[in-house]
Amino acid sequence: MTTSRQTDEAFLRRAVELAGEGVGLASPNPCVGAVIVDANGAIVGSGCHTYDGIKHAEILALEQAGDKARDATLYLNLEPCSHQGRTGPCADAIIAAGIRRVVACTLDPNPAVGGRGFERLRAAGVAVASGLLEPEAKRLNEGFARYIRHKVPLVTLKAAMTLDGKIAPPANESQNPTALGAGGATGGYITSEPARAHVQELRHAHDAILVGVGTIIADDPLLTDRSGHARRRPLLRVIVDSHLRLPLESRVVGTAKDDVLVLCSLAEEKKKKRLLQHGIRVEQVSYATADGRPDMAQVARRLGEMEITSLLIEGGALVNWAALASGIVDKVFLYYAPKILAGTGSVPFAAGAGFRHMSDAAHVKSIRLHRFGEDFAVEGYLRDPWE
Repeated sequence: MTTSRQTDEAFLRRAVELAGEGVGLASPNPCVGAVIVDANGAIVGSGCHTYDGIKHAEILALEQAGDKARDATLYLNLEPCSHQGRTGPCADAIIAAGIRRVVACTLDPNPAVGGRGFERLRAAGVAVASGLLEPEAKRLNEGFARYIRHKVPLVTLKAAMTLDGKIAPPANESQNPTALGAGGATGGYITSEPARAHVQELRHAHDAILVGVGTIIADDPLLTDRSGHARRRPLLRVIVDSHLRLPLESRVVGTAKDDVLVLCSLAEEKKKKRLLQHGIRVEQVSYATADGRPDMAQVARRLGEMEITSLLIEGGALVNWAALASGIVDKVFLYYAPKILAGTGSVPFAAGAGFRHMSDAAHVKSIRLHRFGEDFAVEGYLRDPWE
């Protein structure tokens, strides 16, 4: 097969698309797609990794290709593994199958791999190329990258706001002073239906969602993934609740199926037992403030121990500030509606001590803009999860 940058990019794009089918199904493993192309330019094998399926995308593609894999080109969004895990090294299987050339978007961020897969292939005489479509491939597995390197989830802070940075009207004008874009009985939604539909896609791409108990009390949200897409494990609903004020009649409690985790700092045993009786998992963490609010850095570490690779924060103003001040936020996804609340008493995006100097402000980098009807969103990073 005569190769060119355009040909490689086309087949790599198909591999990235296949990898995307693993969103919600591959965690805590990375999303990987594989495409095998023979000497005539025909696809003879393909595969997408899912955690429960165990076999890696490369192995699925090789099995489908059979003898046609010999002298073919393998396209991947991620470097093949070279270590023994739940399966054997994919690099060895690729070599044994007679693959002539491997084209991958990016290195594997896993320290156990980190270029070793490519090295093993090259040592066996397999041609290796990488770097095409790297930004797309990295975005797809940024949660895995953050988790596998630091044992904490990628933390995305999401909010829906008016143009003047308010997430809700004054409390006396709405039943929902802290919810993000969900509106209260009289407050209405901040963002439009297209933006709210995208929020469900965002939830689907995460392992867990976190809010403060104030949001539960004010808005009684379900905090579920309603994208309609399949997922391997339910979206873990995490509630930061210092003194266990979570109402037993809330919808979160009523729908709990081992997918609700309450993190407290000053728990009364009687309250804890009541929640446990309703199927709510309760854990105590250290607190970072005088009023007993949980240490957000410890929250992130605990979720990492639970193999949560990505966390979406949809809290109110206090939780938003606590997350930013603790330094756990990696990324923001901020939705804006063409509305202005103005006036005093409206709830700001984040409420806390604030940064003292402009030089201390959180700097958002690698910004991307999205449009959802009349609304728009700003996506950006406070740190590179691949570093």
